[in-house]
Amino acid sequence: MLKIGITGNIASGKSQVEKILDNLGYKVFDSDKIAHEVLDEITDLWGYDVFSEGKIDRKKLGALVFSDKSIKEKLENLTHPKIKSKILEIFENNRNEDFVFVSVPLLYEAHFEDLFDRILIIYTDSETQLKRLIKRNNLSQEDAQKRINSQLPYEEKIKKADYVINNNSDLESLNKEVIQFIKKLQNYPL
Repeated sequence: MLKIGITGNIASGKSQVEKILDNLGYKVFDSDKIAHEVLDEITDLWGYDVFSEGKIDRKKLGALVFSDKSIKEKLENLTHPKIKSKILEIFENNRNEDFVFVSVPLLYEAHFEDLFDRILIIYTDSETQLKRLIKRNNLSQEDAQKRINSQLPYEEKIKKADYVINNNSDLESLNKEVIQFIKKLQNYPL
């Protein structure tokens, strides 16, 4: 099995790449969904007013985390080990697959690169990224920029990645990029 990590900064199009891979018949897992499960498990430890109707309100949590670095670090120290464990479980449960993809937005920030055989970065230029994030999350430009700034710059991530898909265009172009990437992977010895 080849374990492939998908990463990229916020609003880069990772979810679209996940959908394309899924439609092509590959096993694709999203660590954001794992993180949501983990957050629900640690609610007793959290202690901040980030709840709405008994569940974590991601908007409230995001506002808190992206405005205070120490809170962000506390949350990551609680969640990252649990997320890592669940990713390893995914690999164990899917070891008969040729390829298993796991999308991890904070792959390098969490130091998860050693979990994967290959890493794919979804790249988007800063202007497109900012516009997408403001529209998608209904954020002010300032709040969107805070979220972007909380991640490692693309330049650092690209240096460490095995593959880069450029997602500055339309869905058709992204589909072509993903198919080219898959062809490269298929030439990689398992």
